[in-house]
Amino acid sequence: MHSPDPNARPLSAPTGRVTDFDFLHGNWTVQHRRLRQRWANSADWDEFASTSRCEPRLGGVANIEQIDCPERGFAGMTVRLFDLATSRWSIYWANSTVGRLEPPVLGGFTGDVGTFVGPDVDGDAPIDVQFTWTVIDDAHARWEQAFTRSDHGTETNWVMEFTRR
Repeated sequence: MHSPDPNARPLSAPTGRVTDFDFLHGNWTVQHRRLRQRWANSADWDEFASTSRCEPRLGGVANIEQIDCPERGFAGMTVRLFDLATSRWSIYWANSTVGRLEPPVLGGFTGDVGTFVGPDVDGDAPIDVQFTWTVIDDAHARWEQAFTRSDHGTETNWVMEFTRR
């Protein structure tokens, strides 16, 4: 993926609270399921494990998470920032294979479910990205990523199951 218009902001992003991601602070084991090929109506998933550590920063208005995927030879980093004026989180992603901060998704939590949306590009095609976080209990959470493309509809292409270490 590469950057679309950096000024584009989804208007339908939900709002949240500065404490939305407090559940994620600490160390986790993560089980990944990632589609091997997007937009192919495939049920062929690549499954692998990783570890994750999330730490609060700037008095809680930010957090940084690193995910290490030794089986796949990469690491990733998420930077989350809470905008006090709009009450929305911006979630940025970078990984060791590209070395670039990707465009953010914006949003917040309603109860135990967080929804974060934003524009991006998949190959040459414009897409809308949605991250969905679900807090299951104190020791379990789920993250899902879905892409929507005008010529293909919506497809969930990555699911991560978090278990507290």
